[in-house]
Amino acid sequence: MEKTIKVGSSFESKVVAELVQKASQFNSHLALVMEEKTANAKSIMGIISINLQTGNTVTIVANGDDEHQAIVELEHIISA
Repeated sequence: MEKTIKVGSSFESKVVAELVQKASQFNSHLALVMEEKTANAKSIMGIISINLQTGNTVTIVANGDDEHQAIVELEHIISA
């Protein structure tokens, strides 16, 4: 399951930590894809490495039994 969204205006380091914490609560494999870069959504270093910025477009990719709920929750954090 995939969903492409726009990064919200409040995307900063504390949001990265919140995103990783939330992603870690799900059993599904979760990744963020921006352009040609892919990061594990459960890894702070991974997310930092793709350099998400306010206004960027990112795709959340989820695969697992709770993928739908994971996408909903991560979308809420990223787009805020």
